[in-house]
Amino acid sequence: MNTAERAGHEAKAATQRATRSRPMAVLTRVGLACRGVLYTLIGVVALQIGFGDKSGEADKAGAIGTLADLPFGSVLLWVMLAGFAALALWQASEALFGGGKAFDRLEAVARVGVYVLVFFTLLSVMTSGKAQSDDEKSQDLTGKLLDLPGGALIVGAIGLGLVALGVYWVHRGATKGFREELDQGRMSPQARSVMDRLGIGGHIARGVIAAGAGVFVVHAAITHDPDKAGGIDATLRQLADTPAGPWLLVVVALGVLLFAGYCFGESRWRRT
Repeated sequence: MNTAERAGHEAKAATQRATRSRPMAVLTRVGLACRGVLYTLIGVVALQIGFGDKSGEADKAGAIGTLADLPFGSVLLWVMLAGFAALALWQASEALFGGGKAFDRLEAVARVGVYVLVFFTLLSVMTSGKAQSDDEKSQDLTGKLLDLPGGALIVGAIGLGLVALGVYWVHRGATKGFREELDQGRMSPQARSVMDRLGIGGHIARGVIAAGAGVFVVHAAITHDPDKAGGIDATLRQLADTPAGPWLLVVVALGVLLFAGYCFGESRWRRT
């Protein structure tokens, strides 16, 4: 082994030790719990929309804004900032050094992107008091991509990717594929049963939302109109306009709350 290879192996080992250290493990679990807080707030706002109150924003930016307005909100935001930074570093380590299947690494990369976006949304709220909504971010990014050569094809591919992700999450929930992420040896039979129920309903709800967002992005590509794209909030609001009416939104919102509960359980039993 030459010097460069040895240095590379040492750097890899040092990174793995840092991301799997006790303090980082604690912060990672805090981050998973923080994710549960965000999904709880999103689910609550989605329920309010389903029952006629459309004043809130059912997305991560809206949830973070709600937290900022609470007593000791700034303290909560600092805790969440550290937690999501830890989540991003953990998933980056999994993507680079995890040694899993190619799809698992790709999923880790996607999670890094999501956690980094949440991190900067938190930072924006802490520094300027506000953050761009998920819908606005989606529309801005879609508009920039549509302006590129072959932009409609790129946007269409992203939309189809989101639909595929939604189908994957629904399948993962229905088949209980999320179990492989949990340290079931430390769980009681009752805890496993509860996590199964939360995981099934929560992952299916996430899948429906992701697939719906993907359909909007594909529509934006076909019409070459970035305003047709949308994030979680726009997708949830559109569910209320389906033939099933607001009750479909209420069912999905309850699923989001189930996923929030899964996140809290995951913060305790997730393999890290």
